[in-house]
Amino acid sequence: MKPLVSIITPTYNSAATIANTIQSAIAQSYLDWEMIIVDDASADNTIDIVKQLQHKESRISLVQLDSNAGAAFARNTAIKLAKGRYIAFLDSDDCWKVSKLSKQIHFMQSNGLSFSFTAYEKVNEYNEYIGDVGVPETVDYPALLKSNIIGCLTAIYDTKYIGKVYMPEIRTRQDYGLWLDILKNHTVVAYGLNEVLATYSVRSDSISSNKKKAAFNTFKLYKDVEELGSMKSVYYFCHYSLRGLIKSRFPKLALMLRLNKTPNNIHQ
Repeated sequence: MKPLVSIITPTYNSAATIANTIQSAIAQSYLDWEMIIVDDASADNTIDIVKQLQHKESRISLVQLDSNAGAAFARNTAIKLAKGRYIAFLDSDDCWKVSKLSKQIHFMQSNGLSFSFTAYEKVNEYNEYIGDVGVPETVDYPALLKSNIIGCLTAIYDTKYIGKVYMPEIRTRQDYGLWLDILKNHTVVAYGLNEVLATYSVRSDSISSNKKKAAFNTFKLYKDVEELGSMKSVYYFCHYSLRGLIKSRFPKLALMLRLNKTPNNIHQ
């Protein structure tokens, strides 16, 4: 029997997407998993859809929160209940490729890794392909402060080596806060598997789609959660902002920076 993977899935008014998310977990070639879905007081029929699929799949469990507390609280509730050695994240509007867990767990076990992430593709709300997001071989705490290159839907950490680690309970950037916590306090490096193993859905109404608000919340994360102080917060925020500008204006250069490559060895 292979090590159990606990899939952490928060939901909130996800009726339009949650079925596809769950089906992508059920379709995994890696069979030893549990999926803990924590509903954050949805007002639509998300719960009904989850219960229908749960009735057919015993590896799925559902927790219903009485009031809306945010994605961080929902994820942390699931992490507390998790029985798996590996903690993996899959949000309710994202999906995994069939071999995602098999390839990533093999990657971690064969190399003795405690924290990993993978490349992923982006689609819009109409499921139209936008592009792939590649990842570097490694990232450490200082590098991650400059840019969050770890997609939440791709991250897995090993509780055998670093224990259970929880997200800061803030409304946005909570996943970024968790990755920083892991790299600062639990392991030195996260390892990237540069193969597209997941699909990230970009929604126009998502919190992260508001660039100004996202920038403000990133600065707050540096200053209030990471407690970097004003000067260091400004320093890393400048890196964050510059990379964001390069990403929008010069995507090929942004790809080089993301993969830690030079113009001579980058491949599209």
